[in-house]
Amino acid sequence: MQIAKYQDASGNARIATVKDNQFVPLVASERLATLSDILAADDPIQAAESLEQEAALPISGDITFLPPIDAQEVWAAGVTYKRSQTARMEESEAAASCYDRVYQADRPELFFKATPHRVAGHLQPLRIRQDATWNVPEPEITLVLSPAMKIVGLTVGNDMSSRDIEGENPLYLPQAKCYRQCAGLGPWITLYRELPPAEEIGVHLRIERQGQVVFHGDTGATEMARSFEDLVQWLARDNDFPTGAFLMTGTGIVPTSEFTLNPDDMIHITIDGIGTLSNPVIQN
Repeated sequence: MQIAKYQDASGNARIATVKDNQFVPLVASERLATLSDILAADDPIQAAESLEQEAALPISGDITFLPPIDAQEVWAAGVTYKRSQTARMEESEAAASCYDRVYQADRPELFFKATPHRVAGHLQPLRIRQDATWNVPEPEITLVLSPAMKIVGLTVGNDMSSRDIEGENPLYLPQAKCYRQCAGLGPWITLYRELPPAEEIGVHLRIERQGQVVFHGDTGATEMARSFEDLVQWLARDNDFPTGAFLMTGTGIVPTSEFTLNPDDMIHITIDGIGTLSNPVIQN
C-alpha cells in the first residue's frame, strides 16, 4: 500500500492512498487523525484500510503534493556504500582516514538531517546554498520508522549536500547538510508488513538541465555495507522518537567532482517499488 499527503482545493493537508494512478482521500477519525497516527499503529496498512474513503482523484498537475511527514525528525546515515566512502575521502584529504574507518567500524555515521519545515515534497523546490560551489543530490532509500522504531515503510529521499563545505572541514557537516529546503521526501510512502529483498530495491538518479540529461546513475540496496536493521538499532540507542522518524540510509550514487547542481536543474530519483521523487533546484 502507498500513502501520501496532498493539499486539497481549500488549502488543507489531506491523507490519501495511491491506487491506479489516483489519490483515494481518507477521512480522518478521532483515533487516526494524522499520517503519524497511521504510521504509529500496530499495523499501519490495516489502520489505513479502516478509514472511510472518498471519491478518487486523478494524479495530475492539479494535485499539490506535500512531503509525507508530520512532526517527525529526519536523520541520515553516511558512508554506507563503498562509492560514498570513496567520494567522501576524495572531497576531504584531511578527513580521509575518518571516512575509511567509519566504513569498517561497528558504529555507523548518523547525523541529524532536517526538521519537517526544511523538507520538500514531490515537485517542490530543493535549494543549493549560496555560499557553496559544489552541490550534489544524494538519492537514498529512506526508512519510515514508527515511535517504536519499527520499519513500517520506505520512501524516496534526497539528502542534498554541499560537498565543498563539508570537504573543507568535517566539522562543517551540519552546515553542508542542514539548511532551508535541504531534504526531499516522497512522492509517498510505501507501507510494508515485511520489506522486500534487497535485490528488489534499485535506486536510480537522473538530473536534467535545460531538458537534457547531464547525469545519471544506478545502484541498489545490495551495494550497502550495512543492513537497515543495524542502522535503526544504532539510531534508537539512548534516544527516543515520540512521533517516529525518517532515516535516510546513505547514497551509492555520487556525481564526479566536475559536476555541481545549477539553479533550474531537475532532479529525478526513482526507487523500485516506491516511485519517483522529482524536484527543481533553486538558489536564492
